[in-house]
Amino acid sequence: MSVLLTQRGFGVTALGSLDDTYTLLMRAAGSTSRFDAVVIGWPEYSDGIAEDVFGLLHGALFEHLPVLVLSDSTSAAAINWRMTRPRTSLLPWADFQEAPAALSHLLEPNTKDEAPISDDGPPLRMLLVDDSATVRAAFSRLLSKDGFIVETASGVAEGLNKLRSQTFDIAVVDYFMPGRNGTELIAELRHHPQTARVVPAIITGAYSDDVIRASLASGAVECLFKSEAKELFIARINSLARTVRDRKAIESERRRLEGILSSVGDGVYMVDPEGGIRLINPAALDLLGYSDADALLGKNAYEAVHYAHEDGTLIPRGQCPLLQSYARGSELTGWQTAFWTQTGRAVPVECTVFPMRVDGERSGSVIAFRDVSARRRLEADLRWAAEHDTLTKLHNRHWFERQLEEEIARLRRSHQTSLLLFMDVDRFKYINDTAGHGAGDQLLIEVAQRLKLRLRGSDHLARMGGDEFALILRNVSVEDYQNLADGFRRALTAAPFSYGGKSYRITTSIGVAALDNRTLSPSEAMAQADLACHNAKNSGRNQTAVFTPDSGERAAMDRDLGWSVRLEEALRHNLFVLAYQPIVPLEGILSEGSDGGNELWRRQLARNPESPAMFEVLLRMKDSQGELILPAAFMPTAERFGMMRDIDRWVIENALRDLRNVRDSARPVSLTINLHTQSLGDTGLAAYVTNKVVEYDIDASQLIFEITESHAIDDVAGAQRVLHDLRQLALRIAVDDFGTGFSTFAYLRQLEADILKIDGSLIQGLPHDPLDRTVVAALTSIAEAAGKITIAECVEDPEALIALLECGVDLAQGNAVGQPRLHLRAPPLIAVKGEEADEEQETRRAQPVEKHSVGK
Repeated sequence: MSVLLTQRGFGVTALGSLDDTYTLLMRAAGSTSRFDAVVIGWPEYSDGIAEDVFGLLHGALFEHLPVLVLSDSTSAAAINWRMTRPRTSLLPWADFQEAPAALSHLLEPNTKDEAPISDDGPPLRMLLVDDSATVRAAFSRLLSKDGFIVETASGVAEGLNKLRSQTFDIAVVDYFMPGRNGTELIAELRHHPQTARVVPAIITGAYSDDVIRASLASGAVECLFKSEAKELFIARINSLARTVRDRKAIESERRRLEGILSSVGDGVYMVDPEGGIRLINPAALDLLGYSDADALLGKNAYEAVHYAHEDGTLIPRGQCPLLQSYARGSELTGWQTAFWTQTGRAVPVECTVFPMRVDGERSGSVIAFRDVSARRRLEADLRWAAEHDTLTKLHNRHWFERQLEEEIARLRRSHQTSLLLFMDVDRFKYINDTAGHGAGDQLLIEVAQRLKLRLRGSDHLARMGGDEFALILRNVSVEDYQNLADGFRRALTAAPFSYGGKSYRITTSIGVAALDNRTLSPSEAMAQADLACHNAKNSGRNQTAVFTPDSGERAAMDRDLGWSVRLEEALRHNLFVLAYQPIVPLEGILSEGSDGGNELWRRQLARNPESPAMFEVLLRMKDSQGELILPAAFMPTAERFGMMRDIDRWVIENALRDLRNVRDSARPVSLTINLHTQSLGDTGLAAYVTNKVVEYDIDASQLIFEITESHAIDDVAGAQRVLHDLRQLALRIAVDDFGTGFSTFAYLRQLEADILKIDGSLIQGLPHDPLDRTVVAALTSIAEAAGKITIAECVEDPEALIALLECGVDLAQGNAVGQPRLHLRAPPLIAVKGEEADEEQETRRAQPVEKHSVGK
């Protein structure tokens, strides 16, 4: 030993007996000579001199001195002496070659290695079970010094009681104890759910392969030795502590992730590669109708959740995309399918599968899903609204035109014939004006119901707009048109229409056009039926007329030529007139009841003093008696004769002239001007507008040009160039009739609209129709997401204004807000009561025939 220590640099005084050792210690106690450490062998038997030597080393004179004891590993006396003395290490004789290192550690201890582990978190709780009170006291003191909270027990029974009544992280149990060995306690705590998470270790004084093997077999994760150096003992205890802390950190992270998972609104579950459910969050349980996760954990997701289509048809295992995704570990995004609840109800869902990997190895998949029932209902409502008339619940013009196109395509491949009927309710305007709009609406509803009663399953019926209806009667002979049309007329005249205590006779004028393999197009067929309907009205009403080439061409030519001459004269002699209808912000709107009308727009502008006064420019034409004619009468002819470019330029110049006259008003004024699609093909339009803006010295940002969705743009690229040039002047673009068809959404992207005018047909059911409210709110959400301003058109009911504000609409326009007026005036910043009386006559003149006059 002395040779080994000398080779490692120590200066060694070697003594041959305990007597020499005692003498040297006594001499050192009485003099200044000293030594730095003692390396001593534990005697095989105890005698007086041994007790004296080890008593001196344990006493106050030498307790500071580092002592390395070499002993048999089974010596309980050596272990107990070492445990009760500071700065002492015990080394088995079999490991004598480690003596230099052990002595170096005693002389210069590595304080970093001995630092307590409690800095990593709360101190760990440890149970020490040993039948020796001395061992319990010594190891408790050592472990407490290292930062552990230590409880002790003297045997297996006491240890089990404490383990089951208190919470411990580590249990260190003596192997040899009277009655029952420590391995029995470890086996019991490993199999009891309450103590299964305690990390167990065996401590023993006997270094035996059999002991170590039995300890590990019982479930111990470590085998400690009482005789080993305390540094090594603490190092191995700290290793157990790191295991505990790592496990706690993992459990804490798992709880955190479970908390996040529980708060996620979407359903989430995790499966292994075979599809077995291993984890599921509360949202998923709720969506699937389960109250307890145990009802699903461990079950196969295919068998429990997604085994069938929404209609109940079973999905074969080999054809289930979700099951294949689990097995392959592949990602599946936006997959729509059906999940089945505990009660056997199918829930339409959209789900995404994310493969999960741990340490690079595939361990399963995470599936996130959401119930799309509400979205489907909204989509269905939007599709319904896009194809139906909200008042009569019949199909609308867009849907009917598609059916007509399909019918004509079908007839081209056969020798069959069908009939197209256009129906116009006679005297509708009279009932609407005298009995009110409520009567007019109810009349249209009743007409729709009576017509539906006459339909066959193969027929198609739609409301085309206003008081016009259209029918496709499939596979009927042209010769039967009179009997068929008379059947529909009789259905309307069979009983009077009653409203408000009065009865009205319902009659209708019907125009018929034959459909066969010679029909060129839907537009030609509709023009023929429309001309025949006009002929029926001109012949005295309540009649049926069938289109023939001679009569149709002659009637159309006479009508168009007459209007074309009048339009030319109107352009030459300034017989057109502009009217201006207010558009007001809805912010701050109050419940106006039935008192809306002309004063409401002024009150609303007063509530929004920073908003400009906005008006839509409406076109009228004077007849020979000075009465004003609405554009519906002359616009079709102007379109057919290509006169819309000239008319649009007339409107632009006169509107800008009127705008110049109010440019110095306290409140700024903005105008929205309709542009026909013919004008969008006018490459010189932007230059014309620029010249007029300069000529009348106005701010172009006060101008908004409206594009009507219902007029198809043939050259979209050309229209984009024209609108781009106009936008360079800082004016804005609006899309009219927003919501009437899905082509509007394409217009939003193609034309870069700033303002969206929600079609008036969607406003009529507010505030009481929940479907209309849903559709308007959805359209407003789309507009808001696209950063667009929304205007509700044709607001006839003041009570609808609050509903529009709740739906998120920005501005409103219609007779409930303010009727068109012939002179453009900027209202003051504060409303002046009584001014409306001065304009009442002018307003009536601007509304010559009917109240639904939005547009040109």
